[in-house]
Amino acid sequence: MAPHRKAGAEAEAELPEYDGHYRLESCLGSGGMGVVHLARGTSGMRVAVKVVHASYAKDPEFRGRFRQEVAAARRVSGAFTAPVVDADPEAGRPWMATLYIPGPTLSEQVKRNGPMDPAQLRRLMAGLAEALRDIHRVGVVHRDLKPSNVLLAEDGPKVIDFGISRPKDSELRTETGKLIGTPPFMAPEQFRRPREVGPAADVFALGSLMVHAATGRGPFDSDSPYVVAYQVVHDEPDLTGVPESLAPLVLRCLAKEPEDRPTPDELMRELRSVAAAYDTQVFVPGRREEAPAPGTAADADAEEPAEVAPVVRRLGKRAALVAGALCLAVTGGLVAVQVSGDTGPAHRTPAARSAPGGFGAWEAVPGRRDGGTPLCSYAAPRLLCAQPGTVFAVDPADGSTLWRHAVEEAVRSQPPVMSGGLVQPDVGLLGPLEALDPATGEPAWREEMPAYDGLRSVGDVLLLTRADGMVTGVDGASGRTRWTRRIPGQSVPYFTSFAGERRPAAYATSETADGSRTRVTAVDPADGEVRWEAELGGALALVGAADGSVYLVPEAATHGDVTAVVRYTPATGETRRADLPVPVEQAAVGVHGDTVHLAGAGGSLVAVDMAAGKQRWRLETGVSRGSVPVSDGRHVYMTAPDGRLLGVDARAGRLLGQTRPRLGAESDRVPATLPEPLLAGGHVYVGAPDGTVFGVAGRDPAAW
Repeated sequence: MAPHRKAGAEAEAELPEYDGHYRLESCLGSGGMGVVHLARGTSGMRVAVKVVHASYAKDPEFRGRFRQEVAAARRVSGAFTAPVVDADPEAGRPWMATLYIPGPTLSEQVKRNGPMDPAQLRRLMAGLAEALRDIHRVGVVHRDLKPSNVLLAEDGPKVIDFGISRPKDSELRTETGKLIGTPPFMAPEQFRRPREVGPAADVFALGSLMVHAATGRGPFDSDSPYVVAYQVVHDEPDLTGVPESLAPLVLRCLAKEPEDRPTPDELMRELRSVAAAYDTQVFVPGRREEAPAPGTAADADAEEPAEVAPVVRRLGKRAALVAGALCLAVTGGLVAVQVSGDTGPAHRTPAARSAPGGFGAWEAVPGRRDGGTPLCSYAAPRLLCAQPGTVFAVDPADGSTLWRHAVEEAVRSQPPVMSGGLVQPDVGLLGPLEALDPATGEPAWREEMPAYDGLRSVGDVLLLTRADGMVTGVDGASGRTRWTRRIPGQSVPYFTSFAGERRPAAYATSETADGSRTRVTAVDPADGEVRWEAELGGALALVGAADGSVYLVPEAATHGDVTAVVRYTPATGETRRADLPVPVEQAAVGVHGDTVHLAGAGGSLVAVDMAAGKQRWRLETGVSRGSVPVSDGRHVYMTAPDGRLLGVDARAGRLLGQTRPRLGAESDRVPATLPEPLLAGGHVYVGAPDGTVFGVAGRDPAAW
């Protein structure tokens, strides 16, 4: 048979007749990384086969990226994604076969037929939200959702091309100093801190994609990718032309901070309230002016992801921040912009009753009522809290405000903490480090630091991770650098730590590209030395540490459900696994001693006794997407999205009591994450969506 003809500037003059068991029949398209062919298997089944260009096949780094693409695509399943049929990433010319899906890409559809009508847009957004739910449930982040990676099939949109996606904590990294993605559809964090990109970046891309589908352009438009990047990080999106029924939801997707964006499940729930969002009509693309090229599930990278040098620092990282004035609401509702400033004396409600020991329940508004849920930590003798644009200290005895301090940027997903005897606000990764006097809130030191992508406070040291994997330990008391080094076995470590350890450790994890092994490294924050490391079977997420052991849960479980809890004890090398009788859906996990509590997204609360290696009890709380459960041994506490605090008997798994709801202004919105309750001296402290901070006695939840 004659060789295949050249198709596209980068296609080879001659291509193989077969790849694996698949006969290549015609070229569907060509891009910068490979050629996609329509092919048939021995059974006659039609597939789309993506074959890597010969020049890239010789590049070990690209082969690693392609192996990751295959692994990620295999982990994803669902009605709105295209399944992998077969692949050989180790072949002389690596290839992957996916189910052939006839239909145009969204990019082709809009180019040929113009913007979609509102009904089509609603069905498109619903289908893509469901696709992202399926993708995120198995621990994969797509990272390059764009119009050319969405196929419009008759039964709904299909998300394709996982070429730059990766499981969380993947060891495969991009080239130092470069970002990979398509700028008009990249989230702000992909430019500011690319090593910390998570599922929320795909939601941002979905918002940009919906603007494109509705208008034919993006929410941030320029001929220069550098200008687009600056606009994405600093400017408000242009939603002109987006239907009024969808504009508020699209605006939420385009929130600057990941925690402000809705999850795919929240999007699906919101869309059900929009007329015809889930009607029974099939997704039929509008009439064409010309016949489209056949669709494919293995995209030819026609819109090749651009590799863009980070531009935020280049364009002036403070250019769009006006004197600490503008900040975004973090309630998970519509993005609100307000000039921050002194809000006057905090409102405080006295206790209606006093608990034993003289402690009275109280609630206060130490920040802004419309500022969203305060994020708090306990540092005796005060609560340290934050809302966008401000950090404040609260007296845990009565809720009075001790001091406030303005910060330049919206606080991220972590509350302020104590390190080296000083308050360390989490003010993002663009500005200098700043430490505050815990008694007054006045700055104690302020240090400019080299660009870093990760920040974690462990003990008395701040750990800064750079994009090239170098880690710096900064003394929390003085701001001086203690040490700088790489962490063996971790290419770019992003640390976590757990309260209550006698010798605090900084933990980093990474998993192999195929998800078969997970490396856990414990680092001494004082000097950066590795205390211990272990390689455990499976893709695991670290969820806690107590009494000399660490606790993990399988990260690649079906549909994101937790099916087991794993305990590893480094002193003995012992690994113990407790399988759950019924999986816990998308669990938030807390550890107390040898007991692990899991709060499922559907409302279940489960206690697992790791000493016995089995589940102790299971309670259906009715709380969807509650906080991480926290226990003092006698009770388990968790917060609900409406601001309630629940108290559960830790031994019997019985609900004992709950506080009243404390809803914010956007009472119909559900935040993506919730702050966990704080336990101190027998008391429980919580921040609520209406901006209040409240405290109750923990020993008698029935009296709340």
